[in-house]
Amino acid sequence: MCGMKNAIIVSLIALGFAGFSFTKEQPGGTALKASMARGKKVYEEVCMACHQPDALGVPRMNPPLVKTKWILGDKKQLITIVLKGLKGGEIEIDGDRYDNPMPPQEDNLTDTQIADVLTYVRNSFGNKASMVTTAEVKARRKVGK
Repeated sequence: MCGMKNAIIVSLIALGFAGFSFTKEQPGGTALKASMARGKKVYEEVCMACHQPDALGVPRMNPPLVKTKWILGDKKQLITIVLKGLKGGEIEIDGDRYDNPMPPQEDNLTDTQIADVLTYVRNSFGNKASMVTTAEVKARRKVGK
């Protein structure tokens, strides 16, 4: 009887660990959803005035955030743009030019806020890309100092 009881306990523990392994972050998991919710708030408070509610920007002034290489491409470059801003002339996106400078956000937003808003933008407005993590933002911030 004691052996059976031990086998049941071991089985329950194993199931508990198996269940725990299924809760690790998967695409579309709870960490992504939480980051997206926080990022949406940051977008609405900080980014929307220039990039607009639909993220299509303002022609010739503020660039769109919809399916561009800037948003879907290199995360390091995107993080650096948000941290340091973009100044000094026009940028071209999909054949259109934009010339309103992007102000740096390194003194205005935390690493987590930047990670969340970039995760939100990279997974909203028809975009689909990987999450940006707080650690990635923190690493880019250190490079700039």
